[in-house]
Amino acid sequence: MREPLTITVAQPHIVSHDVAANVATHAAVVRAAGTRVVVFPELSLTGYELEASTVDITDPRLAPLVEACAASGTLALAGAPVDGPHIAMLAVDGRGVSVAYRKINLAGAEPARFVRGDKPAAIDIDGWRLGLAICKDTGVPQHAADTAALGIDAYVAGVAEDDAGVLAERAHRAATTHGVWVAVASFAGPTGGGFDTTAGRSSVVSPAGEVVAQAGTEPGDLARATLT
Repeated sequence: MREPLTITVAQPHIVSHDVAANVATHAAVVRAAGTRVVVFPELSLTGYELEASTVDITDPRLAPLVEACAASGTLALAGAPVDGPHIAMLAVDGRGVSVAYRKINLAGAEPARFVRGDKPAAIDIDGWRLGLAICKDTGVPQHAADTAALGIDAYVAGVAEDDAGVLAERAHRAATTHGVWVAVASFAGPTGGGFDTTAGRSSVVSPAGEVVAQAGTEPGDLARATLT
């Protein structure tokens, strides 16, 4: 029988375009969270800056986050632009960095800069299967359906959104439609790209649609939950 999975949804302070500073913040969050998984918002390593330079998974600036994950036994899911270019979710653990998922459903000005990903993705950790999503993906029911078809236990997303009500509705729909946990990490405060404010309210929702953990609206806040 698998063990429960502890997860944190984080909304860290972000410095636009400053990967090194944001990595340091991510590493501090990972060390403080004390959970097996920590989820960060969309493009969290650069801020929601569509012209930010892409981040290579071998970039030495990522080393402090790898080290923090090694020390704490954590899998961090962080957002970054990568070659393609794509808006991506990076999986970071003590072994290194990989591109876990490339955003499929681009929004606003994103298609002028980025290429859409071509398929849904899921990763396995401690007997749990986590389906991955980035922002607008969560607003496209077909994306949740296609990801759920991969046999997931949880639908995990990093987002940049200014309407907390939209986040709540999407999370509830995905959870109750597919009978899975949903974890959403949202930016809080300003984050570039035209977002003078963002929603915060990062949350974890049970398969029954109950909000079991939720952060506030301030940068630096987070929420922890245990998936059973």
